[in-house]
Amino acid sequence: METYPIPLVPGPVAIPAAVRAAYQTDYGSSDLEEEFFALYQQCEQGLQQILATRNDIVILSGEGMLALWAALKSVIRPGDRVLAVATGVFGYGIGEMAQALGAEVETVGFGYDDVADAEQVRAAARRFRPRLVTAVHCETPSGTLNPLAELGAICREVGALFYVDFVASAGGTPVLVDEWQIDLGLLGSQKVLSLMPDLSMVSISPRGWEAIDETGYAGYDALKPWRTAIEARYMPYTHNWQAMAGLRVAIDGLLAEGLEQAYARHEAAAALCRRRLGEMGVALLPKREGIASPTVTAALVPEGWAWRDLDRALRAQGMVVGGSYGPLADKVFRVGHMGSQANLDLVQRGMDVLQGVLAAVKA
Repeated sequence: METYPIPLVPGPVAIPAAVRAAYQTDYGSSDLEEEFFALYQQCEQGLQQILATRNDIVILSGEGMLALWAALKSVIRPGDRVLAVATGVFGYGIGEMAQALGAEVETVGFGYDDVADAEQVRAAARRFRPRLVTAVHCETPSGTLNPLAELGAICREVGALFYVDFVASAGGTPVLVDEWQIDLGLLGSQKVLSLMPDLSMVSISPRGWEAIDETGYAGYDALKPWRTAIEARYMPYTHNWQAMAGLRVAIDGLLAEGLEQAYARHEAAAALCRRRLGEMGVALLPKREGIASPTVTAALVPEGWAWRDLDRALRAQGMVVGGSYGPLADKVFRVGHMGSQANLDLVQRGMDVLQGVLAAVKA
């Protein structure tokens, strides 16, 4: 497996040495040892600080998509109404996931280079009266960042639960779970937290727990057993102690840096990336000002290039970025400057490589 000295994919991101070291330590059984339960609670408390919430946070063993499915299955039943706010691949995809579970789904859709308009969402929510409203904070395939505060208020107006995927944003830009009235907030370990893709997290409000109890879903990915798992010292399955130890290192590092400093670091990396791309004549997505995410930059594949060829040329110079999905596949490439990769020197080196590759063809 070839490794690349300039990793700028939008997840899984490069894993810092201190986190890797935590994974390489042998631990006992998480089912039996008091130290594990203490570690779990420490991680939950740290995540509460990062997410600005008093809500419970369930930490699951599995990649970030586990959180998306677990939360949907735990609160909706066949026939329940779900309003999916969609501005990209994941927003539309969550609606399809809910539909696959038997929900009656209506999608309030926007362009892949745009963000949600609250008034359109409000009108749909008042008419449709959903049990659940879903949204994505950072649409990584599009590089956009959706405003969420007003959507949370709309959910309260119509008595709906608010389900938000902030997998690719939390820790790199403010996520205010309580202020934005998020009932089910979804996070993955492989983005800003810079871990392996083996943990997923769900913040759950009291309203969320009520819905979980009412739904009564039972399965490997069910959230319900986690309400008492740590207090009762009886978990639904054997947890990943190595990953939890890595999570503790990641949380401690982020909090030691300071959240405002971390947000500024991500903004600076994004600004550098976009400035350099502009200087090269590479068009950005989205074009509209003020809606791009600080954790990932999406750009159009330069004219005269196929994405496959550009990817190959960059890899040959030791740099790896990401392609995109859905309607943006082969049209857009993405630079991931999140977590450990929100580093000015790394981004500068990556842009130097890209500039050299593009210049070589013009020459």
